[in-house]
Amino acid sequence: MADIPVSPLAPEAFPVVNNIPGVEFGAMATGMRYKGRLDLLLVRLCQGTQVAGVFTQNSMPAAPVEWCRQALKNSGGTGRGLVVNAGNANAFTGKAGVAAVQSTANAAAEVLGCSPDEILLASTGVIGVPLDVTPIKKALPKIVDGLSASLVRDAAEAIRTTDTYAKAASTLCEIDGKAITITGVAKGSGMIEPNMATMLGFVFTNANISSACLQAILAETNAASFNSITVDSDTSTNDTVLAFATGEAANENCITDPADPRLQGFKAKFAAVMEDLAKQIVCDGEGATKLISVTVKGAESTESARIIAKSIANSPLVKTAIAGEDPNWGRLVMAVGKSGEKANQSALSIWFGDILVATDGQVSSKYQEEDGAAYMKRSHIDLILNVGVGDACSTVWTCDLTHQYISINADYRS
Repeated sequence: MADIPVSPLAPEAFPVVNNIPGVEFGAMATGMRYKGRLDLLLVRLCQGTQVAGVFTQNSMPAAPVEWCRQALKNSGGTGRGLVVNAGNANAFTGKAGVAAVQSTANAAAEVLGCSPDEILLASTGVIGVPLDVTPIKKALPKIVDGLSASLVRDAAEAIRTTDTYAKAASTLCEIDGKAITITGVAKGSGMIEPNMATMLGFVFTNANISSACLQAILAETNAASFNSITVDSDTSTNDTVLAFATGEAANENCITDPADPRLQGFKAKFAAVMEDLAKQIVCDGEGATKLISVTVKGAESTESARIIAKSIANSPLVKTAIAGEDPNWGRLVMAVGKSGEKANQSALSIWFGDILVATDGQVSSKYQEEDGAAYMKRSHIDLILNVGVGDACSTVWTCDLTHQYISINADYRS
């Protein structure tokens, strides 16, 4: 794979992250696909860690996705380890793929001293190529000797494929006066329109909350973060977001109700980490030069607003116009209409940021084309539309579509 330039939307530096009590990381370069870079992650979780997960809605899920779904049922939502390999998706690999996940889980369980059902797995990379687990099985005993709570960056680096930078986010809050850490890592660059691409996210906290409670929080925040991003409208076979709560904070008692008022601050911080990671994935969209937010207001329902926003965000005509810095607002009108959702043409209004472009179903008398053209030169573009049929709203994030996206996906098998 030829070197891909770091995205112009990348953060200036890897973020400051907080260690998570009860979580240790380790990574190694096995050479399974990439040379001279980390490609295998092992995470050790303390006894009693609660786990929640959301997975791809693709009807051809990869073997590790199927493994995680079953493991969470078998374990009752607890976990002791996570193994992630980059370079091979272990998807559409038949019985060999099933055997590979079982063998990997068995090997990880042996080095961590737990049941295979307490091992979560994720893979990302090329689809349809059998996964050789020999390098993984050889590496795990070596990795376990060097596990450390401080190796969050190694974790973020090890799960990359065509990503141009490692992605992480971290924050702090309190529950029952106890310090709570929330730290997450993610990967994703192409084949991104999660429907819960390849998109992986792992969020860790020391909060003392049950698996069912964590699942509810994850599902809610996932809808407004990873399920609200798109790079190329393709949903991967391997999309996985897992959340882990170690309970090491020892707040007064294990919280089982997601509506518990003690979780109000925690849920807001958890959502912020999820949104941060999701936006970083969009900013690293293959060939991206602009981060685009699409906010649809005045819709019949939140779901309707999301569908309209996705119609705009996935439109090649919209995305290429923005790549070319062309304020072609007519393409937004087209995308609203093709969504199939209810919208009032006579009440439709459009803004580029604070610039009113169209109102009451026609171009605004105050709009100047040169203002729109100047706005399109920004690296962060906010498209706001009011479709005039209700009070619901939704925001979706995407990126522009450039020649570089074609080059990456034509020249490199991913």
